[in-house]
Amino acid sequence: MPTPFSGLPLLSRGSWEESRRVADILRKETVGGILLLIAALAALIWANTAWSDSYHALRDTTIGPAALHMDLSLGTWAADGLLAVFFFVVGVELKREFIEGDLRDLRRAAMPVTAALGGMIVPALIFAVVNMRGGAEALNGWAVPTATDIAFAVAILAVIGTHLPAGLRTFLLTLAVVDDLLAVTVIAVFYTDDLNLLYLAGALLPLMAFGFALQRGVHAWWLLLPLAAVTWWLVHESGVHATIAGVLLGFLVPISRTVAGKRIPVAEHIEHRIRPISAGLAVPIFAFFAAGVTVGGFDGLANALTDPISAGVIAGLVAGKVIGIFGVAYLVARFTGARLDEDLSWTDVLGVALLGGIGFTVSLLIGDLAYGAGTVAADHVKVAVLCGSLLSAVLASIVLTTRNRAYRRIAAREQIDEDGDGIPDVFQDRRS
Repeated sequence: MPTPFSGLPLLSRGSWEESRRVADILRKETVGGILLLIAALAALIWANTAWSDSYHALRDTTIGPAALHMDLSLGTWAADGLLAVFFFVVGVELKREFIEGDLRDLRRAAMPVTAALGGMIVPALIFAVVNMRGGAEALNGWAVPTATDIAFAVAILAVIGTHLPAGLRTFLLTLAVVDDLLAVTVIAVFYTDDLNLLYLAGALLPLMAFGFALQRGVHAWWLLLPLAAVTWWLVHESGVHATIAGVLLGFLVPISRTVAGKRIPVAEHIEHRIRPISAGLAVPIFAFFAAGVTVGGFDGLANALTDPISAGVIAGLVAGKVIGIFGVAYLVARFTGARLDEDLSWTDVLGVALLGGIGFTVSLLIGDLAYGAGTVAADHVKVAVLCGSLLSAVLASIVLTTRNRAYRRIAAREQIDEDGDGIPDVFQDRRS
């Protein structure tokens, strides 16, 4: 029976097993976050050494056919091309959540959904207040602190939360999925210049063909990949940021098909295949080309951090996310019928709200879209995003580590008293 992308070239048994083992490793949330961190640190270190010019020369190297307007720098290819793979996975995740996940039940999803809205609105307002005197140009970056990096946030939770309730991860994932949906909408609506409706309409043809092929059970890579590439190119030429093509393609992946009375989870299979490429290749390469800013020593760092744009980004990530996520979640629980999961406490939600301040991948992308890649303002945004995300991660780790210890003690007590009578079983064994 054919499976998604079953038309991929065959490998030898040893090569296939090794490739599958590597892919399984890359699917782990902690590994994706670690690769992202390594790539960002490598770029940051390289860009601040005596060889920084070679880093910028590499990032600005242009490749691609000029006749198709595809003569782009490697940095642009990473942001517009490779990151579309990441957004494809986001699109598939969003559809799965809306059809068969937590977002299907509005009552259960009400709190994390509204918290995600608060986690975008409050940081944007804080940024706007800080940069009110900077004029329209400075205010262009209002959306930078609104995004949460799901890879980093979930990776940190996975490392720390050995005993944290499963409901906390569900809350974070729902929050991050809605955040991704809103971020995609913001990019499409507010950061699209010179819209060409002809190209955008033309993108519908290969897009619909891609969805129709999957609906009909066609999973041959030699057909699907060209259709996806043509869709991406037409969206890129339309003026809409090309990563939106990834989301649209992901939305068209069917959740499942029934063949001979058996349900085949198409979306799950495809996400399973593409996620290692996204986590192990696309996002780390984007981070490598996006995070490399030459700070210029302590004076340069001080200059960057005292810029109102940087101050607005850091305040939005560290304070705005907490106020927006935690505050809105509490108000929803206080004044509506929505309730927090019985296994969670409000301190747990505070830890998740702090994790929401890790705004790496999409924040860096929006910064370049708002101010132009390579500009002083865009470089300051990178410094601010790195600092704000690091501070949020440290604060979240402190809170969640404390909660993890508490849950570990509870689990230990429950294990000792397995019959639930309040008397440790070891004492009962001695008496018997």
